[in-house]
Amino acid sequence: MKKYLIGLLFFLFASNLNAFSITIYISPSGSDTNQGTIEKPVASLEAACLLARNMRKSGALSEPVEVIIETGTYVLGKPFFLTPEDSGTEDSPLVFKGNREDQPVFSGGISLPDFEKVSDSLWKIEVSEIKNFGGNIQQLFVNGERAVRARTPNAYEYFKTKSASQTLIGSGERNWSRFGVHKIGLTADQLEALKDIPYPEFEDMIVSIHHAWDRTRKYVQRFSMQDSSIYILGRPMHRWNTLDNSSQFYLENAKSFLDAPGEWFLEQDGTLYYMPKEGQTIENSTAVVPVLDNLVIIKGDKANKVQNIRFENLSFQYTRFMMGRQGNEPSQAASTTEAAVMADYADNIWFKNCEIAHTGTNAIWLRAACADSKVEHCYFHDLGIGGVKIGEKRAPAGKNLITRNITVDNNIMRSAGSEFPTGVGVVIFASSDNTISHNEIADFGYSGVSVGWIWGYKESAAARNKIIYNHIHHLGWGALSDMGGVYTLGPSEGTVVSNNVIHDVYSYGYGGWGLYTDEGSTGIVMENNLVYKCKSSGFHQHYGKENIIRNNIFASQWKGQLEATRVEDHLSFTFTNNIIYFDRGILIGKPGWEEIKIAADNNCYWDTRTENILFREMEMKEWKKTTGKDIHSIIADPGFVNPEECDYTIKNKAVISKIDFKPFDYSKAGVYGDESWVELATFDPAIAKRFDWMVEKREKETTETH
Repeated sequence: MKKYLIGLLFFLFASNLNAFSITIYISPSGSDTNQGTIEKPVASLEAACLLARNMRKSGALSEPVEVIIETGTYVLGKPFFLTPEDSGTEDSPLVFKGNREDQPVFSGGISLPDFEKVSDSLWKIEVSEIKNFGGNIQQLFVNGERAVRARTPNAYEYFKTKSASQTLIGSGERNWSRFGVHKIGLTADQLEALKDIPYPEFEDMIVSIHHAWDRTRKYVQRFSMQDSSIYILGRPMHRWNTLDNSSQFYLENAKSFLDAPGEWFLEQDGTLYYMPKEGQTIENSTAVVPVLDNLVIIKGDKANKVQNIRFENLSFQYTRFMMGRQGNEPSQAASTTEAAVMADYADNIWFKNCEIAHTGTNAIWLRAACADSKVEHCYFHDLGIGGVKIGEKRAPAGKNLITRNITVDNNIMRSAGSEFPTGVGVVIFASSDNTISHNEIADFGYSGVSVGWIWGYKESAAARNKIIYNHIHHLGWGALSDMGGVYTLGPSEGTVVSNNVIHDVYSYGYGGWGLYTDEGSTGIVMENNLVYKCKSSGFHQHYGKENIIRNNIFASQWKGQLEATRVEDHLSFTFTNNIIYFDRGILIGKPGWEEIKIAADNNCYWDTRTENILFREMEMKEWKKTTGKDIHSIIADPGFVNPEECDYTIKNKAVISKIDFKPFDYSKAGVYGDESWVELATFDPAIAKRFDWMVEKREKETTETH
């Protein structure tokens, strides 16, 4: 009889579950032994998930299960792990929700003890148990700002190698050497910075070298005053991207480099030194060390996906990146690095109005077999590497396992690359049918949006992606080369890049481009984009097939306005109905534009300095006759309202009608919504000023060199 009554009560509870509130509460003052009610909240995400699982086991639900999270800081001892057992349904998703105006914070960082004063310009903390921090500390944040590990030269400056060479040891597959000893020659000034460093510190000194589109970061294995060189070990450099005497580098992690406010250094005995910034006092300063690599892991499998989970109004802060003793090899787009939020085999995952900040790596990676998910109205900043990554590097065996239909809309992504400068705002690997729209992507060391991961014309899964209405700017910072505001790789049929505003892309050497169709880019339409103030050119195609570049405005690039490189037998691209306006540099940069099979026509060209525009070395009449290109193109002033202030609104409608140019409203690029959100997206004038200073400095150096 007793068993019968218990069974009856369970049946009645399950049958009427929706009559009860299916809301679970989390509070910093809660306890995981509580029932999760508003009066007795739990304390952790894991406890809330367990309650939600039990609810679903009790009966089918027809409304969302909401986990309401009280404002406060929740320090995570391990990543929050979601499995297929935590899945919701379309009618009853699992929703983790905080207060929109005062988001709860989930932190992967540990607060250190208070600073102690060494002098007015130097503080310290005794970190006695370094093992609690993974055996090392490689990132430090003070008052929510990333501190700089002691380096020379200081931030935003670089040494240039005097010479570079490698010695190959052993051999591997394809006769590639397995191992390389790299020798980096130093100048007298660079030697001066190293001469007084005690030997034990050399064991932990790191060199970070930028070469082309990559960065190699290694512990220094040997320093020789006799031959004025340092030595590092690692994989051999590829012949197309090797170290040479134009490579930039800096050295870090020696106490003698500790010479600028905001820098820190950790001695082997556990004493952490910090040089305070102006306005910082011991009383108002708190130091945080990240101890987790990931904060959220969503992990399904081929048989069972994680589905229908939402995160709203939450802040995820502090993750680390730990470089091992082997260092970091070159990695285009930092392609192998993980993120604060990792998802595999997951559908209908939604991040809305969330923040991710102070990371050692990327913000979010929707990696293997993810579909129908959204990242909307989120603020990603102070990122160690990059923003959002979509798909796997290699396409999976089954097409149904290709990551697809991901929407990344109306987000702010900026201030990235402190750990890996090769990070990207949004990178799409082997993934299709995604929409990247209305995002603010700024202050990255490499490209803004990267699409595709195939070199050449092999089949690619990166098809039908939309890169639309994004504001992409202040990229490169003169540190790396070979980048684009929007960068594409391999076949990408059906992909559209339109209505974006791209500007201030400045590389170190070659390749600061606005729109960049790289190796094998195929079937891409780029239209209605405004591109200005890029170093190398507004548009460049390395090589590709049947791309369409139309109805764009390319204005005021630094060196050249247009470039194309490789001559191929097929139609490389169509270039029509574009406006090309410039007041410096040349019209066509790289040789090849005249020889490549291009359908170029109905374009408007204008050089504010002269009407005698040269297409390579030909005047327009000769250009048309010799190449058959631009037969109906014109030289005319489009009449921009105020190009000096980057107002490219067109006044001269009569001119643009001659080339059938369709005006577009480029003010729609970037984020949208309430005034405070749009205001948050406004770029910091101080950072813009520093970027302009860098450009002026680099341009002056180039002029003096030549």
